[in-house]
Amino acid sequence: MENLTVTSIARAEIWLCITTLLYFLMNGAQIFETLIFVPKWASSPPETFKILQDGKGTSLKIFWIILHSLHEIAFILAIIFCWKVDPVRNWLLALFIIHAAVRVWTLTFFAPNIIQFQNLVSSSISEEIISRILLWKTLNYIRVAIYIAVSIGLIPLCIKLFSFHD
Repeated sequence: MENLTVTSIARAEIWLCITTLLYFLMNGAQIFETLIFVPKWASSPPETFKILQDGKGTSLKIFWIILHSLHEIAFILAIIFCWKVDPVRNWLLALFIIHAAVRVWTLTFFAPNIIQFQNLVSSSISEEIISRILLWKTLNYIRVAIYIAVSIGLIPLCIKLFSFHD
C-alpha cells in the first residue's frame, strides 16, 4: 500500500461510495421489478406481455441500460482508485468478477428471453413458454439475491477504506 495520500484515499472513498450507492439503487429497482412488475407481466400471458412492449407498455430497457452503464463505470473507477489499497482492491475485484458473471448471465439468458416474451402476440401460449416464464421468474430471484449479496459485500470495504483516516 505504497503512496497512499489523503487525496488518493479520498478519491477511493468517493468512488467506492458512489458504486455502493448505485448498487443499492439498482437493488431497489430490481426488488420492485421482481415483486411488482414481473408477477404482473407473467400472470396471464400473452395478454400481459403487452406491458413489456416498447412504446406500448412499461419497457424498462432504457432505464436498465442507463443504470447498469453508470454503475459499471463507477465500479471500474472504484477499482482504479482503490488499486493501491490491497485489502480493498482484492475484495473489490472478487465482487466485480461475481457482478460481471451475473451480467453475462443476464445478457445471455434473461435479456433474450424477455425480448422473446415481448414479441409473443399469439392468443395461446405453449406449455414450453409457460415453463420458460416460470424458470425465468425463479432464476430471477437467484440473480437479484446475488446482486444484493454483492452490494452488501461492498459495505465492509467502505468501512475498511474509511478506517484509513484513523
